[in-house]
Amino acid sequence: MRRVQSYQRRPPIAAVQEMSDLLDADLGRPALEVLTRLCDQGVNPTALAAVVRELRKERDALAAAASQAGGEPPRR
Repeated sequence: MRRVQSYQRRPPIAAVQEMSDLLDADLGRPALEVLTRLCDQGVNPTALAAVVRELRKERDALAAAASQAGGEPPRR
């Protein structure tokens, strides 16, 4: 019975992926799975969103620095 309740509380990862794609969140399935599990374990979703935004800023800054230096940008 508990398994059914857990499934009803949280949409399948495919639905989460679809929402991410519709919102153009640029999050792959592995990242969404990790973020979903963290939320299930009680991590604050607002804090997770802030971390994702900060990591994206860092990625973009590294990509800009690499392109100015003529190197390869970090992978997405």
